Amino acid sequence: MAAECKQANAVYTDRDGAYELRFTPIASAAAAASNRFTVKVLKTPLVLDGYVMPSEDPARSLAMVMFKCPDGDATGADLEACTIWQGMVYGIDAKGTLDNLQPEAGQAADKILFPGIGPAIRASSIWGKGKASVAPWDVLDFKECAS
Repeated sequence: MAAECKQANAVYTDRDGAYELRFTPIASAAAAASNRFTVKVLKTPLVLDGYVMPSEDPARSLAMVMFKCPDGDATGADLEACTIWQGMVYGIDAKGTLDNLQPEAGQAADKILFPGIGPAIRASSIWGKGKASVAPWDVLDFKECAS
């Protein structure tokens, strides 16, 4: 089913069913990001924002997951304080081949790999009583294609 979906419409879930990763179109040719997504911590009101940006030398897909970042002009310190996780993000196809995540118009990955996101969430401000209580596995599986 992922093969028939664009990355911008792909929805993923972790193996414990505690998180949902939902890509949404950026709708701007001028955007620096190649993908935009949200991470919903299921059974809580928490929703995290995320972006994927291409990096160079070597070419990689760099992602950031943020919580309650300020709108408008933000300093580097502001962004650092609201960033839950950042690192390389990878798409995995049906054969198990690991590659950079495709841009939003590309074919959706069968799985997404966020190395170390679980420990980062456990160490963040969204962890604790009444918040996130299950750390996600680093691999999220394709769930559906949103319209």
